[in-house]
Amino acid sequence: MKKSKKTIVLIVSLILVGLIIMQLSANRKKIVANKNVSTDLTYVSVSVAPVKQMALNDTLSLVGNLDVASEVIISAEAAGKITSLNVELGQMKSKGSVIAQIDDKLKKIAVQKAAIDVEKRKKDLERVKNLVKGGSYTEQQLDDSQNLYDVAVNALEQAQKQLADTKIICPERGIVTKKSVQVGEYVNLAAPIATIVDVSKFKIKLNVSETDAYLLKLGDKAQVTSDVYPGITFQGKISFVSPKGDGSHNYPVEIEIVNNSKYPLKSGTFVNAEIPLPKMRESLYIPREALQGSINDAQVYVAQNGKAFLKNIVVDKGINTNNNFINIVSGLNVNDQVITKGQLNLANGKSIRIIKE
Repeated sequence: MKKSKKTIVLIVSLILVGLIIMQLSANRKKIVANKNVSTDLTYVSVSVAPVKQMALNDTLSLVGNLDVASEVIISAEAAGKITSLNVELGQMKSKGSVIAQIDDKLKKIAVQKAAIDVEKRKKDLERVKNLVKGGSYTEQQLDDSQNLYDVAVNALEQAQKQLADTKIICPERGIVTKKSVQVGEYVNLAAPIATIVDVSKFKIKLNVSETDAYLLKLGDKAQVTSDVYPGITFQGKISFVSPKGDGSHNYPVEIEIVNNSKYPLKSGTFVNAEIPLPKMRESLYIPREALQGSINDAQVYVAQNGKAFLKNIVVDKGINTNNNFINIVSGLNVNDQVITKGQLNLANGKSIRIIKE
């Protein structure tokens, strides 16, 4: 019985050893086969694309943040004590509504006094006119009376203006974002009373490269989106393109959008703005992946008669270059076949095989 068990164990061991030897042999064959593959093929497999004459459309995509189109600090136009105040944070104020009232007692008295003086000077003027007609007064006396009347009228108008200035009026519709005074507080001329912002529309401030800034003009349409409202697009238009760039050749640009009552936005929100650029002029283009070297020292491989030839080209570094295609100024012709894949193993004059994609 023990001898039978030993025999079985021996047989199993031999089978396992045989399987291991077979696997090692197979692996050795693969290694040898790989070693026999030449690393210096007589050709290189490549993909090509034709040089095309076309006009491109592109979209300028930028990130900015919303800013209120209008923010107004309402200031006092007269000095005095605040007798009433009609502002609360977050309150919507209409244009022409009274924000605050400054003590106007002395101003009213001044108006009454000026009005009485005007009436007196008016009667004096009428009396002098009659006396001049009768020959009792001279023309000089008439002029003096007229001047006194005019001065009184001006004084009345000034007193009325000073009285009107005690009422602080909201200059435009907006939401109160800051309340700077309290009832009973004394304020000086030009002291801030409240701040309101108009949230009916916003502006988006962007910095645009010199190349793109020359493509933009006032009124150009823009599509604005925000992560706050996924899938919702707000329509905007360019309201400002600065005529002056900074030291990095970037130009301030502003886009104006109208706030949406269904999807209300808030100032400071990050947004994405996409501006369709005008159609570029028709010219020669190659796929960007065909480019060898840099834009300033550009080269491409061109497929000709089963071989790859390295050619120097001149690239337009201006407005006719986008993310996918490069505009060619010289060095290529329409329908030339430029190599877009496989350049890593290429050399000038290397034989190639074109792969159909």
